[in-house]
This record gives sequence, structure tokens and C-alpha cells, in this order.
Amino acid sequence: MRKRSVTIDGHRTSISLEDAFWAELSGIARARSLSLNALVAEIDHARGTPEAGNLSSALRLYVLAELKKGRG
Repeated sequence: MRKRSVTIDGHRTSISLEDAFWAELSGIARARSLSLNALVAEIDHARGTPEAGNLSSALRLYVLAELKKGRG
């Protein structure tokens, strides 16, 4: 598990994810010509309110969905 700080809408926040998820998120960001911060912010905005679940879970689910699309 690795904790990293990211900036979302000008606010720093720390997120804990397993290295494999960080690696996949970084790869997805590169493929989309986005910074990791920009991708995380996009995922954060898409989940709606914080009550919709925590950001770490949203990031894991996003990676899972992207990997499933690749197999589709």
C-alpha cells in the first residue's frame, strides 16, 4: 500500500492505493495524455458527492472498469 498526495481543484489530499493500482492509473493517464492529478480529479468529479464512496475505492473501480474494457 502506498500513500500519495494529489491535488484536486487546488486542494491537496492523500490517497492510499496498492502499487498495482498506482501503476495502472499512471498508465491510463499517460495513454490519455493527462497528468495523474488530472485523471484523479476527473474520477473524483464523476463520482459525485463524497457520500458516494471514498476516493480510493472509486479509483480502484475505475481501474477495474478500464481493464475490463480492454478485454471486451
